[in-house]
Formats: sequence, C-alpha cells, structure tokens
Amino acid sequence: MTHQPAGLIVPDLLNTCERAHIACQQAIQAIGQHLAARLLDDNGRLDGARLHAEQFAAHGYAWFATYDAALGAMLGWAQRLEAAGKLGELEQLMLQAAFSEYLHQIYGGVPISQGETARLADFGIEMRERHLLQTPYTTLLREHGFTAACKARIAALIEHDGFGDPGYDDDTLDMVADQFRKFGESEVAPHCHEWHLKDELIPMSVIRQMAELGVFGLTVPEENGGLGMGKAAMCVVTEELSRAFLGVGSLGTRSEIAAELIRLGGTEAQKDRYLPAIASGEILPTAVFTEPNTGSDLASLTTRAVRDGDDYVITGAKTWITHAARADMMTLLARTDPAEKGYKGLSMFLIDKPAGTDADPFPLDGLSGGEIKVLGYRGMKEYELSFDELRVPASALLGGEEGKGFKQLMATFEAARIQTAARAVGVAVNAMEEGLAYATQRQQFGQPLYAFPRVHGKLAWMAVETMIARQLTLVAAREKDQDLRCDIEAGMAKLLAARVAWANADNALQIHGGNGYAEEYRISRILCDARILNIFEGAAEIQAQVIARGLLGR
Repeated sequence: MTHQPAGLIVPDLLNTCERAHIACQQAIQAIGQHLAARLLDDNGRLDGARLHAEQFAAHGYAWFATYDAALGAMLGWAQRLEAAGKLGELEQLMLQAAFSEYLHQIYGGVPISQGETARLADFGIEMRERHLLQTPYTTLLREHGFTAACKARIAALIEHDGFGDPGYDDDTLDMVADQFRKFGESEVAPHCHEWHLKDELIPMSVIRQMAELGVFGLTVPEENGGLGMGKAAMCVVTEELSRAFLGVGSLGTRSEIAAELIRLGGTEAQKDRYLPAIASGEILPTAVFTEPNTGSDLASLTTRAVRDGDDYVITGAKTWITHAARADMMTLLARTDPAEKGYKGLSMFLIDKPAGTDADPFPLDGLSGGEIKVLGYRGMKEYELSFDELRVPASALLGGEEGKGFKQLMATFEAARIQTAARAVGVAVNAMEEGLAYATQRQQFGQPLYAFPRVHGKLAWMAVETMIARQLTLVAAREKDQDLRCDIEAGMAKLLAARVAWANADNALQIHGGNGYAEEYRISRILCDARILNIFEGAAEIQAQVIARGLLGR
C-alpha cells in the first residue's frame, strides 16, 4: 500500500467526537421519548400488547442505543489512550471512522439484520426535528471522517502494524493477552481446522493445558481455588482463545456459567465441593437448559424434577446441549412445581455424571442422548438429551431451595453474554486476519488484491468495527467488575459483536472469492463458526427485545 498524504484526521478530533456524541445522545433520547409515547400506558408502564405491535420500532431503538453506547465506548478508549500518550495515528483514524460511519447510519438508517433497516422516521421523528439533532460536529465527521483516503491509510497501517492498541490500560491484562495469544497460535491454530473438518472433539491434551493456564478458574475466587480475576480478564482470555478457534474459546463458557451459578446461589457445601474442581479443570460442566420447542422461552420448560424421599426423579428432554457427552457435571433447569407454569416453578440442579466415550457417550442410568450434526462451532459437539426417571440426590438442588432456578440463572446472564461478546470479537479478529493475509498474498491483474480499494476498504472497516465491538464489550465487563448492573450493556455488547463477527467472516470470504467456499481454506470454517454467535446466548432479536424493554422501563 502507498502511504497517503498526512492531515487526514479531523481537526481537534477528541473534542469534535465528544460534541458529536452529545448530539448523538440527544437523537437517542428523542427516539426514546417518541417510542415511550407509543408504548407506555397512562401509568407510565410498558404495555406488552403495544410493544408486540411495535416490535420493529422497539428493536430498532435497541440498535440505535447500542450505536450510541458503542461510540461512547470508543470515545472513552481514545481518551484513555490520549492520557497515556498512546493515541497513535491508527487509533485516531479508527475513532474518526467509527463516528463517521455510525453517525451516517444513525441519521440515515441502522441495519438491524439483512434486509431490515431502522430509520428515524420509524419512530415518528420528522425532517425538521431530524435537522435539529444534527450539528456542525456530526456533519464534519460524517462528511470527512471515513473517506477513501482514510480507508486507504488505515489499510496501510494495519498491513504492517497490527489492528490498533486495545487499550486495556492494565499491564496484567496485556501480559494475559500475550500469554493466551501465544498459546492459541502454537497449540490451537495449527490443528483446529483439521478438528473441524473431521468433526472431532478438542483433544484432552489441549484442555489439560488450558486448565494449567487457569482458564476454567479465571473468575473463581481465590478462596475457592480460582485466580480471582475479573470479567475484563475473562474477556481478554476468551477473545484470544476464540481468535484461535471458537470451540476452544467456548470451553470456558460452561465453567464460567456453572461457577457463577454455584458462587452466587450455592450452599457452602456445594461451593466447597464444586468450585475448586471446576477451577482446576477436574470437572468439566455443561449447561442443560434449552428444550425442544421452547428455545428462549424458558418459562415454558416442561422437564420435571419430582421429589421422592431423599432424591429427585427427573424426566424430560433437552436439546442443543454443548459438550454434553464428555462433561462431568450438568447444571440442569427443571420444573419442580407443576402447578406453577411460569418461571417460579423452576429449580436448578447440579448433577454429577461420568464422562462418556465414543462407544458409550452417556454411561448413566436414566440419561441417553444423540448428537446433533452442525455446520460449525465444532470441537465440543451438540446433543439432544433424554431423561427417563434419572434419580439424583436432593443435595443436588442448587441452594437447597426450590423455585429459585430461573432467578439463579438470570444472575449469570450478564457474565455469559459479556463472554459471548468476547468470543465474537475473537472470531472477528480471526476472520480479519485471514482476509488480510489472503488479500496481501493473492495476485490479480499484476498486483495484490489489497491494492484494490474495494478490498482494502473492507478490511479497514473490519479493523474499525472490531475495535468498536471490543471496546463496548470491555465497558460491560468493567461495569460487571464494579458490581454494577449491566444487563443492558452486556446485551448491547453481545448484539453488536455477533454482527461484527458475521460481517467480518462474510467479507473475508468474499475477498477469498471462490477459494473461500472451499473447505480447505480456514475462512470457510470461520464463516460457519461466526453464524452461531447471532443465535446462542440469546438470539439477536431476543437481545434487542431485552435491551428495548430495559431502556423503556428505566
């Protein structure tokens, strides 16, 4: 790439972005006011029927608010780098490009999925009010922020200098990132495509190494055998592992969920028994929540747990259970009160099980299962499970009290969604790297593909939006580390990061052309892996619904 002339950065960039963000916040506030007038009843409460009828507008509002939060996260990132003397040319251009593109979309239309675009008019904001929401700062950034010259300069910088300073602002996190990047590059990346093609389980030797590195006990308190680190550290580790292979990055998710359930809701005996074993990797848990025909509608679960003396007897079916055969323990959500059809009748159980083998995947009386073949997200395998009067001791009831299962599960959702966002960022980085490597090496018409503006422009935007997703995820993680409620922020991070991962993978495959469609190229796997991120841990539509309800209910 030929370096472009200097002076591409908008003058007084941080101040310009700060003032533009104020205008952006005003726009989001106006959207919220218009929508509230349509969706709140006379008592100021959200009307469920109105929300259902206005679902598109409500979900659009969630996306607009996510954009606003993302720009705030990017501005905070740049301000921290500036204070540390680390705000380089690439980081300034990324900030400028992020504001330019997202402001364009806020005022012109935000894509909430392929074929669906939410616009200000959908909320009843007419032309005159729309003009009032625009300022010289937003206009300057929109018109001059992400020009062809800016794209070319970003492309030139990322070709040799990496994808920008992540701004962890913590030497420990920098060291953690470096350690797990090296592990992923040496122990995972050279082998994972073969695991994918052969649809094999991740080798136990890799899992043991991850256990030695502390992956499974990262956020478990030190007094319970873990490392006692925060959710920000979890994001760094998860991103680096997922950058190597989504399956490896996801191995820690089940341990995170199980440990969080037990730490927050378990009895002291349950904490003493399970937390050290989960932290060391001695116990590999699996989450057993979803049922056929229920999906995200957990209130409709029908799997029963009936008290029988000193035991519970479990009957029912579960589906989309990841790593179920090789797991040593199940966190299972079941209905203990058949008279209560909603959330209040649900309880959580900690169920020990022997790890299965290829010959006998479920060697436990009362439990059987079959594999669900999937396009991607391989390495752990997905299963349907059947419980036929599985008998477990009453001590398996989490917290020793019935009817608390849904509340206990909800307490883990913030951390789970933050971690899923970090997984998506890792996949986005992996796709970007594959696209860049192919574009710089592949020659067409006497020059590298990277020389073509449509190609390096794609990669420039991948770098910018991946940084946006990372910073939004870290904002949610830091709030969680401060014990602040961050369900909306976690949902926003997951919503945006999942879309970025898919967009990066899709564009990187496009750069590969026909070769990208061949299984031998890694981008074909990354595309399949990226697609699941918009579905699990709450589909994009569910995330948007949760965000909208949360914002309108504030």
